Amino acid sequence: MSILRQSGHPVFRIDQTLPIRLIGILLVFISTVAFPQEGTKIPITVHEGTNMAAAVSPDAKTIAVDLQGTIGTVSIEGGEVKLLTDGMGDERQPSWSPDGSKIVFHSYRDGGYHIWTINKDGSDLKQITFGMFDEREPHWSPDGTKIVFSTDRSGNYDIWEMNVATSEFKQLTTDPANDYHPSYASDSKQIAFISVRPKGGVWIINESGEEKLIVPLKGTFNSPAWSPDRKIISFNAFDKGKSHLVLVTVATGELKTISPENEDVFQFRATWLSDKELIYTGDGKIQRKVLDKPVSSIPFTAALTLLKPTYQKRQRDFDSEAPKKVLGVFGPVVSPDGNSIAFTALGDIWLLKQGDPKPAQITKDIAMDIDPEWSHDGKKLAFVSDRNGTNMNIWIRDIQSGSEKQITTLNRHALQPSFSPDGKKIAFILNDGVVGFGTSTLQVIDLETGVSKTLYKALFTPGKPTWSADGKLVALEALQPYSSRFREGLSRILIVPINGDASRFVTPVEGRSLGQRGKSGPLWSPDGHKMAYLLDGVLWVITVDATGQPVGPATRLTNESSDAPSWTGDSQSLVFLATDNLKKVRLSDGMIETIPLSLQWTPKKNHDSYVIYAGKIFDGRSATYQKNMDIVIEGNRIKEIVPHKAGRTGTVIDASDKTVMPGLIEMHTHQNGSAGEMVGRNWLAYGITSVRETGGDPFDALERKESWSSGARIGPREFFTGPLLEGGRIYYELASTVATPLQLDMELKKAAALEYDFIKTYVRFPDYFQKRATAFAHEHGIPVSSHEIYPATAYGVDAVEHMSATSRRGYSPKLTAMNRNYDDVVQILSKSGMNMTATVALYGGFSEKWLADPEVSGNRQLNALYTKEYVSSVSAFIKQMATVRSTDGFDDLEKTLVKMVNAGVRITAGTDSPFITYGLSLQIEMQNFVDAGLTPFQALRSATSYAAEAIGVEKDLGTVEAGKLADLVIVKGDPLKNIKDALSVEVVFKNGIRYDIETLLKR
Repeated sequence: MSILRQSGHPVFRIDQTLPIRLIGILLVFISTVAFPQEGTKIPITVHEGTNMAAAVSPDAKTIAVDLQGTIGTVSIEGGEVKLLTDGMGDERQPSWSPDGSKIVFHSYRDGGYHIWTINKDGSDLKQITFGMFDEREPHWSPDGTKIVFSTDRSGNYDIWEMNVATSEFKQLTTDPANDYHPSYASDSKQIAFISVRPKGGVWIINESGEEKLIVPLKGTFNSPAWSPDRKIISFNAFDKGKSHLVLVTVATGELKTISPENEDVFQFRATWLSDKELIYTGDGKIQRKVLDKPVSSIPFTAALTLLKPTYQKRQRDFDSEAPKKVLGVFGPVVSPDGNSIAFTALGDIWLLKQGDPKPAQITKDIAMDIDPEWSHDGKKLAFVSDRNGTNMNIWIRDIQSGSEKQITTLNRHALQPSFSPDGKKIAFILNDGVVGFGTSTLQVIDLETGVSKTLYKALFTPGKPTWSADGKLVALEALQPYSSRFREGLSRILIVPINGDASRFVTPVEGRSLGQRGKSGPLWSPDGHKMAYLLDGVLWVITVDATGQPVGPATRLTNESSDAPSWTGDSQSLVFLATDNLKKVRLSDGMIETIPLSLQWTPKKNHDSYVIYAGKIFDGRSATYQKNMDIVIEGNRIKEIVPHKAGRTGTVIDASDKTVMPGLIEMHTHQNGSAGEMVGRNWLAYGITSVRETGGDPFDALERKESWSSGARIGPREFFTGPLLEGGRIYYELASTVATPLQLDMELKKAAALEYDFIKTYVRFPDYFQKRATAFAHEHGIPVSSHEIYPATAYGVDAVEHMSATSRRGYSPKLTAMNRNYDDVVQILSKSGMNMTATVALYGGFSEKWLADPEVSGNRQLNALYTKEYVSSVSAFIKQMATVRSTDGFDDLEKTLVKMVNAGVRITAGTDSPFITYGLSLQIEMQNFVDAGLTPFQALRSATSYAAEAIGVEKDLGTVEAGKLADLVIVKGDPLKNIKDALSVEVVFKNGIRYDIETLLKR
């Protein structure tokens, strides 16, 4: 390993095939490196914890807690919490050694959940389990000889035991369903645990291995704990939006709920002080309960320090019309002869020929044309387009004649075509749903007969197919989860025989996830002897046999960020994207050459003058209207806002009976090319003139940004990031596994070079990496967002997504199961100034509105732009989910939202579309805000001025003011009185360019 310097920070270069344990050790090592961050330190003192666990010492004098992932201790009488760890390890669920000298817990400090110990005075922090698997929920045996925990070492979560003296492991349960939350009885001979087997519930296993079901599962169970006399087990039960502490008599199975009816009991292990008294956590407090008596609370305080960062945000030029280099070179593929490269840019397919840096545009239409792919003889080019409707279908172009033929006529998106070696078939990905996210099937179509068949079902967002040389096998990158308890896993190579034989996963590196699924491989070489793939952000090849099984060592071909590789027909070279350049690497000697590409785009802006006679103006800041005003637009900006006067120069728009608002900003969406041409008009039709895209292929996002900015397609302003920066395990294809400091450095440099608007880190991204990413981003004027609030706010992360959302913990540190949060969360968010995009519509608000209000599914924009099949499928999905997923507790979510806003938390509106419908979902989100108790003004402000401030463009967007960009919406009605009127869009201006609703709604 060597250490270099860049931008004032260390850059670590390590062998990409290091064992996973050593990578974890290196991750812990970099915790000693300072990543300085300027800002204001803000001390806070909290007196409540959200989803906080507690454990009482054997002498019943001290309580260990895991407040916001930091282990601390406090007297059982209450008082100030002494923090033992530094908050950077996400330490959770403490348990004491029986002699009271140590605390055991699970920690994410090395990039995976492992078991750690620390002395009660905070000394001797020590890791005691290692490897690629997660270990959670440790409990120390009363005799001191063993620690029990749950782990996914065997392919699902089972109960394992570690001998403290020898560190030897023993697997205790082997059921294929998940077993977790183990707890020793006082004799150390029995263990209670939770299982989700077909007969799930609270189970007991004894030292002979005999298992017994004690309480059948109803709802969700968590964290059993034995009374000292071993006659009773307490556990947490969550059902129908309520969380309770329940006791079960072991001998009879008799149940008794001992927590108050509306108490928000946290899901962690209680500690029994005697056979009649226990301590647990709930309602943000440490609760003490004597059976048959009211509960009392143990008061505590804890001191935390936040950082409000100070940095110069990147300045954007929204006015220049100077030509710009095209960076959105999406999906480049080299021809078999190596002389041409096809790619998507500005909405069309282009062909770059050797010797000429200026590519030729070979498709020229308003449709979205993506995913080019060469036939093996180089005579044909397959691609995907929505030119014949709202869905993506496969087309083939004859290179010599230029003729084109539609190959599929499917009502779902057909994507990522790949020719068989003989040119007679195409393998492709077919979305199961009507949007480009979710599960897909691997299909193959016979080009002569037009008949397609399914090769593999229910793949979650897989990568592009690739064929074996003999045409008998198809390989693609697919997700293989570690267990069904948590969704994350590894992106590996799936080999699928086309004759229906069994498929199998292979990988060049065990325990490691390959590059971002999509266009990053694997790629079978035309001669069938090699596979190319991405790992740790760089390009590798490995020798394989005819079945795709790796049979030789891997060779690293690049030392820079690499994307979208493709083979030349002689299997001797690969073309790839190197951030903002196309490059070619030769296998024989490793020589890399840059391929010249000269393609530019020009920003489109208005050159006319408009005068909007506005009856009412909502300016984005004030809760009252300006009335009877003229908004004078020249070019792309508002020149002035003055009292109405007839005869002004320019095209007059009479909105005297209407309301003018700032263009809305959707703060959390995900898109990809399969959304097609329509999605841009859809955003504008809902009054949304800016979208913040929170994770994806950066070249795909750049293509969209450049197309919309240049006018190649109609659409809003695009503020984007690249892939979700993720840890060693992954779920979405729009995430990138970052396992090494070197790759993190490459990802950050790519973000700066491609001018990301922000950086998004994801749920298994370690805190030390996130701290480094935040320091780098702020040096370059880029904000950072994640799902985390602490210690993220201790080193200056700017924003957090979702009120709850996916968490590596299996529960949220921001919101409990009963949709409540407490003083720690409220203070962290309000005092740090961190922006939260709430996405309440995602958590049931959209579904409730859809089912209760016929105007939602009957919405004008929705039914004009989307197919009847889409609207029906959304309706059917919502009705189906209503039967299996309770919306109990949504009222509590609304109350929590209002509580946070009233406490000064900055909330913006975003929806995580397309999981709920693009455009419409933001309007429903604002309606949800109002239903919760916010004013229409607060709801509109969250999607205008507050959103612009969170992005860092408040000088240009978010309000209707002189000098601001002319991003405006004219609506019928009075949205400050009735938020639904924000849906009644008549005219939209983006960058001073006028779009009437009729134009936007034309298919």
